[in-house]
Amino acid sequence: MSQLLRQGLIAALAPVGVPTADIVVTDENGQRACAIQVKTRRQLGTDGGWHMKAKHESIKGASLFYVFLSFPTDARALPDTFVVPSAVVAEVLRISHQTWLARPGHKGQPHKDGDMRRLLPDYSHLGLAEAYGPTWLEPYREAWNQLRLETDTPAESPQ
Repeated sequence: MSQLLRQGLIAALAPVGVPTADIVVTDENGQRACAIQVKTRRQLGTDGGWHMKAKHESIKGASLFYVFLSFPTDARALPDTFVVPSAVVAEVLRISHQTWLARPGHKGQPHKDGDMRRLLPDYSHLGLAEAYGPTWLEPYREAWNQLRLETDTPAESPQ
């Protein structure tokens, strides 16, 4: 939420029990309202991904975004932050999971479908390097502008 406030946006925790949002965001004029679901990880993870579920393949909304945070080992450093539209997340999860299911496991056995998914910063190991290779998330790094109307500009700091 602090990053949202620094961007001149108004942010508040979503009410308890809201299934798809952790934070509700609006601009100063109430012209644009968005919902954000926050996903976190430590950079020490084995595959560098974030835990997701099958339901995230179908959660899409024009004003619903995910903010993926990657906390570095140095607690004083700011996390890497990616602001990704829910439709993009749903599509990446769907394609990557279907690709994974179609490939044999380590011993040649078919993979079993389950509820878990991983949003990864690189899907090259699944043969998806062209669309979702090591830099696919970069356009979403610190992409807070997606939460504004196109005519909005960040609030200026008082002099």
